[in-house]
Amino acid sequence: MHHESGPGGPGTSLVEGDEAERSAAPDSSPAATPRPLLALPSTADRTYQWVTSGAGATVLAIMLFVGLFLLLRAADAIGRAGWSFLTTAAWQPDGGSFGIAAMLTGTVLIGLTAIVIAVPLAVGTALYISEYAPTRLRRLLINLVDLMAAVPSVVYGLWGFFLLQPQLLAKGPQGEGLPRWLATYLGWIPIFEVQQAGGAVDLSDPATSGTIVTSSMFIAAVVVALMVAPVACSIMREGFSQAPAGEREGAYALGSTKWGMIRSVVLPFGAGGIVGGTMLGLGRALGETIAVAMILSLAFDVKIRILENGGGSIPVLIVLKYGEGSVFAISALMAAGLSLFLLTLVVNFGASAVIARSRSGAVSDA
Repeated sequence: MHHESGPGGPGTSLVEGDEAERSAAPDSSPAATPRPLLALPSTADRTYQWVTSGAGATVLAIMLFVGLFLLLRAADAIGRAGWSFLTTAAWQPDGGSFGIAAMLTGTVLIGLTAIVIAVPLAVGTALYISEYAPTRLRRLLINLVDLMAAVPSVVYGLWGFFLLQPQLLAKGPQGEGLPRWLATYLGWIPIFEVQQAGGAVDLSDPATSGTIVTSSMFIAAVVVALMVAPVACSIMREGFSQAPAGEREGAYALGSTKWGMIRSVVLPFGAGGIVGGTMLGLGRALGETIAVAMILSLAFDVKIRILENGGGSIPVLIVLKYGEGSVFAISALMAAGLSLFLLTLVVNFGASAVIARSRSGAVSDA
């Protein structure tokens, strides 16, 4: 049976109800735009933004002013020496022959040797603290490592000069210790060769005096390595701690051992921390002054043999020559400082870029 309803009947009510529901439903057409939500920052938020922005701008301004100051003070020496400033080993500014080839070589050699010694120590310590140490011991070790990073460099220099150098690394008049052993058994490697008066020295002969290896760039690098290891260890430990707990547990669920989990999960996630800690440690090693100056005597010749006495670095050159220089010699020292400034900037910016692009330093997409 067919039923029709007139105006105001049941049929009309149903139609009107459907139209009301459609009008109440949100418009999903492409032309519809969401209503913008405007959140006005509070006074505290604006103050925090201004303070942090000002702090960042201040740091950049200070860095630019330091570079500009060094450039202006070094202009006379750079203008006279030109590119030969980077290739000349002698240091006689008043005589017209000066350059940083010897000191730059020593700076790089001491820094690289220190990093080669410090990185395995830092990685092992960081892995033990983050993965193996008991909870109570872990906090103590973290505090000790951070405390070692804060010890002044002169303390390390005194320790290296009075204990490490004469008692542990080169003991007695024969210089018995690690440097002599390296020269005896690994002297065929150019970096471990020892020469005197233009000829090789046979340190395997007991009659040969070992004093030639008692004050070398190698000993200075060992002291510097113990200084930069805590800094690198702290950064590496932070990188290892970023490894997700879910992936750790997944590795164990698949039957992995402790070392297998570390190798497949922790080390990949901490790779950026390892590289970043290494580069930042290298930056500090390149600029170390007092500890190196207490062990080395300046020698203005380019050499890669790190076991021989003598050597130097750009910071040591500046410290030892600043008080006895003329106006032009000070300009030459400023040029050396500018070279060191640019070198450390490159190293530190490289470390920052590596950390920012690493898995441990990146922001998670989850």
